[in-house]
Amino acid sequence: MKIRSFADKSFDWFNYFTISLFALVCLFPFFYVASFSVTPYSEYLANPLKLIPSQLEFGAYKQIFQMKVMWTGYRNTILITVIGVALNISLLLISAYPLSKTDLKGRNVILILITFTMFFNGGLIPNFYLIKTLHLYNTLWSMILPGVLSAYNLILMKNFVSAIPPSLEESAFIDGANEITVLSRIIIPLSKPAIATFVIFHAVTQWNTFFSAIIYTSKRDLWPLMLILRDLVVDDGGLAKDAMDMNSTGVTVFTIKMAIIIFASLPIILVYPFLQKFFMKGMLIGSIKG
Repeated sequence: MKIRSFADKSFDWFNYFTISLFALVCLFPFFYVASFSVTPYSEYLANPLKLIPSQLEFGAYKQIFQMKVMWTGYRNTILITVIGVALNISLLLISAYPLSKTDLKGRNVILILITFTMFFNGGLIPNFYLIKTLHLYNTLWSMILPGVLSAYNLILMKNFVSAIPPSLEESAFIDGANEITVLSRIIIPLSKPAIATFVIFHAVTQWNTFFSAIIYTSKRDLWPLMLILRDLVVDDGGLAKDAMDMNSTGVTVFTIKMAIIIFASLPIILVYPFLQKFFMKGMLIGSIKG
């Protein structure tokens, strides 16, 4: 067993301290908002820096649960996220698998065209005109299809698939398997770390859909959760004021805003721990192999 020196141990403890401090700094805003979403406003005014309330007030959550617009936003966001992630992963797999083959005709040209889209695009007005021409304006598809496949993610997935030993595919072909069987029985099971990574990437992107909703929708019934969150929190709290129960002394527009932020962010935060174990492995393999 290797005996570690005092310098090595000190370096490890310094790293632990630095990383822990950085993690606390990252968690502080979320903890701050969560704390004051259940803190009576009078207590907040008395001590704005007190992070642990002496008593809990859940009136803000009770009131936002009664807001129809919040549940409409949840419905739209869940549909956008689930459908968007399903399409994204499907397109990544059926695109990355053939592009990982060095004998694919026109492979280099296709990769150049894909890489080109990472640096150049038509711009906002042509994209808007395209959405209007395809009759996608004021539909949920306008927030799903434009970003359903990322060139950067496709290249990473292609690199990941290229790292799978060709001997596995060759043995499957010898046993009579076709390309679809190889993709479904070999490539997809071995690509679970990469798939989990891109599920996280695209789910977070789709859950936070905001700008495309402003551009491509004009109906509030189609607003995703983040656009409703902006209207509630940023635009002078108009909807938050409407939601506030005037008979509740511990609930104000401020506490409702804090509760809405937690209400909108918590689901995607809870999903991450279940996929985190695949995250680093998927990113490292996909980013090293060329």
